Amino acid sequence: MSIFQDWGSNKRNIKGRLILINYRFARLVRNYKILLFFFFWYLILYKIITEWIICVELPWGAKIGPGLALYHGHALVVHPDVIIGSNCILRQSTTIGNKQENGGGYIKQCPIIGNNVDIGSNVCIIGDITIGDNVKIGAGSVVVKSVPANSVVVGNPGKIIKTL
Repeated sequence: MSIFQDWGSNKRNIKGRLILINYRFARLVRNYKILLFFFFWYLILYKIITEWIICVELPWGAKIGPGLALYHGHALVVHPDVIIGSNCILRQSTTIGNKQENGGGYIKQCPIIGNNVDIGSNVCIIGDITIGDNVKIGAGSVVVKSVPANSVVVGNPGKIIKTL
């Protein structure tokens, strides 16, 4: 696993590169006990810089494939249990996480997002759902149901308007 695996996906995007290099190193530290022993301080620093200063909640627990692109990385919230495939695009003000049940408890399952998914700005992807490969989700969409591969989704609630 290279900490530079997202470098090419974020050309001319210094902020995106900085966030993702720091995320990849934090994930590396988290996954290897020997590194955790020497670099536990880095995880604290990562949280302070990424969440408090840059305002992007990209926890090191989230499983993200290579080639992630962050456009205008601000107000991005990703749950630690989310799985995101390879070559995806995330834009500003996007939330990907679990949902609250009617009784007030939280459902532990989070979205699983396939490969080559393009997520517009101000999108909410919530709950135990799967987004297939090669999906485009339009800005401002609220996705609470699974989406098959090769689809275009827009609206609140998100509806499939086109199959690619």
